[in-house]
Amino acid sequence: MKCASPVYLLYSEVFLISKDQTQINSLIRDKEVRLIDADGAMIGIVSAREAQLKANERELDLVKISPSANPPVCKIMDYGKFLYEQNKREKEAKKKQTVIEVKEVRISAKIEDHDFGFKIKNAIKFLEEGNKVKVSIRFRGREIAYSALGREVMRKFADTVKEFGKMEKSPIMEGRTMSMVLVPNKK
Repeated sequence: MKCASPVYLLYSEVFLISKDQTQINSLIRDKEVRLIDADGAMIGIVSAREAQLKANERELDLVKISPSANPPVCKIMDYGKFLYEQNKREKEAKKKQTVIEVKEVRISAKIEDHDFGFKIKNAIKFLEEGNKVKVSIRFRGREIAYSALGREVMRKFADTVKEFGKMEKSPIMEGRTMSMVLVPNKK
């Protein structure tokens, strides 16, 4: 298959257009369009053919920016430059957003003091990094009868880390697991 073939280029252009739903140049099939100049000045309602000729004179693209309007609104612009700047803005927005992860700390209802301190230290580290912490207790066998003991351990855990994070979701039972969620304090 030749890449320089006009048929191939036409099909690839149609594929790209159908992917992002933007009609440009000869793909605009409307009789009349409301035309906006490259500098943002309103030209008015003209035929699509005349609008295409004006775009060709300036060696720019005719882009349908509002297809649902009556008549559709088209603008004369450099479409490649427009796409480049749009992608650049999206990347900048993506850089600025922060991703909050949920880290899990598992404890038991009969946890010893040293283990408890170790789990607290990990939870504080996660909260300082800006992550949420899910604290869970898994009850095995007959431990389920002592869920009040588990709730007391959860309360003690939340009280110990209260200067680094607060409870977003109080301890609740889900099957044989009791869990709560802690969120970091705002700085």
